[in-house]
Order: sequence, then structure tokens, then C-alpha cells
Amino acid sequence: MNRRNKHRVMADINMVPFIDITLILLIIFMVMSPMLVQMQMNVDLPKSDAINTQADDDVVRIEIQKNGSIRVLNKTVTVKTLERELILRLGKANKKTILVEADKEVPIQQVVDVFDIAKKLGAAKLGIGVLSKN
Repeated sequence: MNRRNKHRVMADINMVPFIDITLILLIIFMVMSPMLVQMQMNVDLPKSDAINTQADDDVVRIEIQKNGSIRVLNKTVTVKTLERELILRLGKANKKTILVEADKEVPIQQVVDVFDIAKKLGAAKLGIGVLSKN
């Protein structure tokens, strides 16, 4: 009987190597997690408030109508005269904001052209909106 017990197949699973690997992985993740948090990119998400926090005299509103006409502070201009009108309105542009409000059917290229002109003149901030139906 003693011989049979000696050559018997061992049916137990050795758990020690598995536990060692699990603990090593746990330590690696614990060390790496603070580094991963620091490497994340910060994103400034837009916030919407019902109250206008910026003074209206710092905002130059440009409206682009469905028919393609452009209005700067309720004065109708063309694309060619838009730059001259913005030069008059902006003055020192380092604190001015350009808000372009366009009808939803206006081609995006026309909005981009207005942005290009405003950026060329050195506007501090650019904003875009949808023209409300009045």
C-alpha cells in the first residue's frame, strides 16, 4: 500500500505563485495610479448661465441673416466693409469679444470668413451662436 501512495498524482493546485503575481500587480497599479491622474488633460467645459456676466459694451455682436446680409450692432454691412466696421467698433481689441450669431441655414463658410476677419483684427475672444427667431 505504501508504494501506491508514493506514486499517486498530486491533485492540489499550488496557489502561492498566483497570489505572488496578484500582489505584485496590485503594487504596480497602486504606484502607477497617482502618475496617471497627474498626466490627465484638463478640459475647460463651457458653462451656461442665464445671467450675462460680461458687460454688453465689451461684446460686438455680428448677425448673419438667412439671406446673407451681415449686421454689426444693428448696422447692415457687406463682407467687404465688415473689416472697416470692426476696426471702428473694436478699438483696442484686447478686451473685446466678437459674438457671431448666424441663422441655421447660413453656410458655415460665411461664418468662418467673419471669424477670420475678427481674428485678423486681434479680437480677444470669439463666440458663436444661433440667431433667435423673432
